[in-house]
Amino acid sequence: MLNRSNDSFSGLAKLEYGDSEFMVIKPGAHVLCAETGKQIQLHNLSYWSAELQEAYINADAATTRWKTMQDGS
Repeated sequence: MLNRSNDSFSGLAKLEYGDSEFMVIKPGAHVLCAETGKQIQLHNLSYWSAELQEAYINADAATTRWKTMQDGS
């Protein structure tokens, strides 16, 4: 059973992003969106780039980041 008051599950997590899943490298409660800088709770994380090793808060943020990368910026 997950103990949400456990300190190892608070703060910023470090993840390794795969094509369809991610692996927790350093336990934490959230990651930061690479596009917006907003916190994403791990249980809400649905969008990321395995190539760039970045998380995104939603599809719009992921699309904006993808377009930026396509433009070479």
